[in-house]
Amino acid sequence: MPNEQATHTLPRAPTAQFATVSLAVASGPDRGRELRLAPGTTRIGTAASCQLVLTDDTVSRVHCEIRVEVGMVRIVDLGSTNGTFVDGIEVVEVKLAAGCTLAIGKSTLRIEIGADLVNVILSTRDRFGAVLGSSASMRRVYSMMERVAPTEATVLITGETGTGKELVARAIHEVSARATSPFIAVDCGAIAENLIESELFGHVRGAFTGAQSDRKGLFEEASGGTLFLDEVGELPMSLQPKLLRVLESREARRVGSNTAQKLDVRVLAATNRPLARSVNEGTFRDDLYYRLAVVEIELPPLRARREDIPILAADFYARMTGQTGALAPDLVMTLMARGWPGNVRELRNFIERSVCLGWSASQGPNGPTPGGPPVPILESLMPVHLPMKQARDAWNGQFESLYVGALLQKTGGNVTRAADLAGVSRRYIHRLIAEHALDRRRV
Repeated sequence: MPNEQATHTLPRAPTAQFATVSLAVASGPDRGRELRLAPGTTRIGTAASCQLVLTDDTVSRVHCEIRVEVGMVRIVDLGSTNGTFVDGIEVVEVKLAAGCTLAIGKSTLRIEIGADLVNVILSTRDRFGAVLGSSASMRRVYSMMERVAPTEATVLITGETGTGKELVARAIHEVSARATSPFIAVDCGAIAENLIESELFGHVRGAFTGAQSDRKGLFEEASGGTLFLDEVGELPMSLQPKLLRVLESREARRVGSNTAQKLDVRVLAATNRPLARSVNEGTFRDDLYYRLAVVEIELPPLRARREDIPILAADFYARMTGQTGALAPDLVMTLMARGWPGNVRELRNFIERSVCLGWSASQGPNGPTPGGPPVPILESLMPVHLPMKQARDAWNGQFESLYVGALLQKTGGNVTRAADLAGVSRRYIHRLIAEHALDRRRV
C-alpha cells in the first residue's frame, strides 16, 4: 500500500479589505468626470499634483483629500479657501456615507461606496529595519517600502511627530542599491535661513563673509548615497526654486560658483506639516510638492495602530534592560489606555523613564521593584499638577536645559563644538542657551 502523505497548506499572505469607492463630478466646469479611488489617499484640487484635477477657479490648489481606509472612507479639508461641504454641511474631517454629495467651490461631486470589497495583499513582515509593528496599517507601509526601495524614486514620508519617519527613510536606504554609500540626514528646521543654502549646496571661498575656504554641501557629501531632508516643509520660499531645479536637473551650484556639478544622490524627504495645506497658504510651492511626492508614504499615528503598542513597548524594554519577555498585564493596560500624542517617540521615552525609575516588566507600574525605588517617586518628578500639554512642555524644557548644559560642560563652553555634537546649528544652541538662561562659563 503506497505511503500517504498529508498535503501541506501554503501560508497565505495577509490581506486587508477596502471598500470600492468611485467619484463623479455632477456639476461644475468638469461635469461628467469620474474617478475610481484606490485604497489610500486621493487629493482633489486644481494643482497638477492632485489625483483629481479640476478646472473650477473657486477650488483651491489642493482643496481636500479622500482617504479610503480599512473599514471607512473619510474626507479631510486641507485649509481650502471656500471650504468643503458634505450634504450641505461644512466639514473639516468626517466619515463619508454611500451616496453623499460633496460640494467644493462651484463643483458638486457624488461619492459612491460599493458593497463589494477589494482585497489588498499586505507585506508578511512584522518589522522593516528598525521600524516595528505587525498591524495592517504598518504592513501596508512595508509593502510600499518593499516596492519603492529598489528604485531611484524620490519619496515623501508624512506623518505626525514621533511616528518614525527617519527610521523609514533609513530602512529604505539600507535595502536599496545605495546601501553601502552614505545616508545623510538634515533637519531643515534646525538650520538658520541664511545658512541653509550653503549647508545644502556648499560654497566657494569668498562667497560671503566668513567663507574662508571652499566647502562641500550635503548634496555632495551624500554622493552615491541618500540625502534625507527632514521637516522639508520648513524650507524657506527663497530656497524652494533651487531645490526644485536640483531635483529636476540632478546638478547644483555651490554658493558663489558659476559652475554646476552633477549629483548622484537619491532624495528622501519627510514632514509632519500637511504640505497640501502649506500649498494653499502659499508657503510651499505646489510644483516642488509634486516633485517630492513621486511616492508618498503616510505613517499612521500610534493611536491608529494600538495593537502594536505591546510589541513596541516590549522591544524598547528589552533594548534598554537586555531582558526579554512579555510585559505585565497592568502595564500593558496602562499603555493601551493612553492617547500617545507624541506617538512612538513618546512611548519610547515613557518606557525609558519607567526603567530609570525602577519599574519591572513583571510587576509593572503598580508595585515596587526589588532593588529599585518605589513608583510613587514618579509623581514627585513629573509635573502632575499641570495639564498634559503643559506638563509635556515643562518636561521637554527641563531636558533641553540639562542636555545643552551637559554639552557645554563637555566642550568647555564651546558652542560650535556643542552644536556639532548635537547635530544642530550654532544658532539653535544659542537660542536654547538664551531660553534656559544658561551661563556657558559656569556649566
